[in-house]
Amino acid sequence: MTLTADVPTAHASRYLQQLCKHWSHKFETAFDAQQGSIAFPMGPIRMTAGADALTVTIEPQEGADVERFKRVVADHLDRFAFREAPLAFDWR
Repeated sequence: MTLTADVPTAHASRYLQQLCKHWSHKFETAFDAQQGSIAFPMGPIRMTAGADALTVTIEPQEGADVERFKRVVADHLDRFAFREAPLAFDWR
């Protein structure tokens, strides 16, 4: 299963890099200004920064609590986006 959300924000690149840096001390991460990936225990997280949205893709592992996974990602991004939080996640 793959879930993707296009999160409207003008600060996509900043939030992508902040989240990757935040989790880099615990998990394997790779990122630049446009793309990032995190080897999260519940499944991989991939992000792409656009001009007006951050695209977030998660791939929950079998048996993972999908709702918790979505909430953990959203809560962490909202912390970095405190000036415009809560961000809108349209998971599909």
